[in-house]
Amino acid sequence: MTSSTAGPAGSSRGDAPGAGRPVVEMTGISIEFPGVKALDGVDLRLFGGEVHALMGENGAGKSTLIKALTGVYGIDDGEILVGGEPHRFSGPGEAQAAGIATVYQEVNLCENLTVAENIMLGHEPRRLGVIDWPRTRRRAAEHLATMGLDIDPASSLGSHSIAVQQLVAISRAMVVDAKVLILDEPTSSLDADEVARLFTVVRRLRDQGVAILFVSHFLEQVYEISDRMTVLRNGARVGEYPTAELSRTELVSRMIGRSMEVLDDLQVRTEHSVDPTEGTPFVRAVGLGRRGSVQPFDLDVHPGEVVGLAGLLGSGRTEMARLLAGADRADSGTLHVKGALTRLRSPRAAIARKVAFSSEDRKAEGVVGDLTVRENIVLGLQADRGWLRRLPARQVDEIVERYVAALNIRPADPDALLRNLSGGNQQKVLLARWLATAPELFILDEPTRGIDVGAKAEIQRLVADLAARGMAVLFISAELEEVVRLSHRIAVMRDRHKVAELTNTESVGVDDVVELIASGGER
Repeated sequence: MTSSTAGPAGSSRGDAPGAGRPVVEMTGISIEFPGVKALDGVDLRLFGGEVHALMGENGAGKSTLIKALTGVYGIDDGEILVGGEPHRFSGPGEAQAAGIATVYQEVNLCENLTVAENIMLGHEPRRLGVIDWPRTRRRAAEHLATMGLDIDPASSLGSHSIAVQQLVAISRAMVVDAKVLILDEPTSSLDADEVARLFTVVRRLRDQGVAILFVSHFLEQVYEISDRMTVLRNGARVGEYPTAELSRTELVSRMIGRSMEVLDDLQVRTEHSVDPTEGTPFVRAVGLGRRGSVQPFDLDVHPGEVVGLAGLLGSGRTEMARLLAGADRADSGTLHVKGALTRLRSPRAAIARKVAFSSEDRKAEGVVGDLTVRENIVLGLQADRGWLRRLPARQVDEIVERYVAALNIRPADPDALLRNLSGGNQQKVLLARWLATAPELFILDEPTRGIDVGAKAEIQRLVADLAARGMAVLFISAELEEVVRLSHRIAVMRDRHKVAELTNTESVGVDDVVELIASGGER
């Protein structure tokens, strides 16, 4: 089913400025997986010279719609027109040949090859059947220049930052003279300056007439860069709107299908009921460090307390968390758990001490896509128990049913393969796995990265509830507003040093944390 194209006030929307026929028109697109209606009669129009945002919660159908357009998934019903001509692509190669290019969140390039080799791969100029490398590098340099990139085409791709690699990926996409460029979460690992650089390129391509489909969970970025947006919810289209005519409040309400109470709740700061100077901390690190990873630091985390770690990317937040979780071994300092000197030589040893660690790298170090939701949830508990002592089936069913309901995991099918769930629901399954081990210290590294505002609200509420019930929580997020909102105390990292620590009171704001990061701890 599809909604009308009415704007937020109910008025019908006109065509895109200066546009005639859409470059891409998807009509009535439906896709069904076993037990799941992923898309239900969805429409999408992309016009040349526009940035079009695709919005929706995790599981709304955004990724499925992109995969339908690019030929990764076949469609059960509906029609795809490109340049007014009907198409059904059998793979990304066919979509690319029709002028549709995609740049994903995780850069899909070869770091061991040069920049020129990555850009021109499969399109290298040849002479007498042999690749003409000087000409290949010149052609790559021309494409880089259109991106505003002044880098050596002969340099190794791996020597450049993720932001530069993203722009190289876009350069590669434009080699085929793409009419449509799909950017799927391109800013998730970029800082503010890198995002600004990327947006400069996006605007340049838009002004050249390229139709750009932009997918992001960062609302501020969506409003900064997009001209128009389509909102999906539960596999159906809610509507298509000019960005300037839809407020952030209205957008979120349409995405989640609920009132703005969910966002109002996020503005309620965790009650600062814990006095960090009283009682024995659950974990105390004294001079804990690892050469080449993070400089020696002191840190206490008390029962019932959320300690936030703030700092820029690469500041040492994750390295600190990995030492406290036994994922890496410290080579200096001491660690005390419940007052007892402890050496955590492995994550399993940490689990035995009631320490759980949810990694920021969900795909590589967290979920197992080829296992079911049920198997993923009980994985940590089974590992702690030992693989020769299988958990009783009744106990497994009770645990899984409890956490699927408690965390609102969708679809609520324990036998669904995890890879078929959205990113936000995969994150919930990962949290359920560690909660099933009944931890007393929960280390959460970027638990809300890349998930929608509704799932983010649920996870933030969960963190506050866990602390209220007496759990010690170490919370890491690149979003400083989130750290300030949830934390009782905030430890500030810079250049792999812990440079400051402050008690979070009502007078503490994001600007105070930013100042400490910038000054290296001096206020």
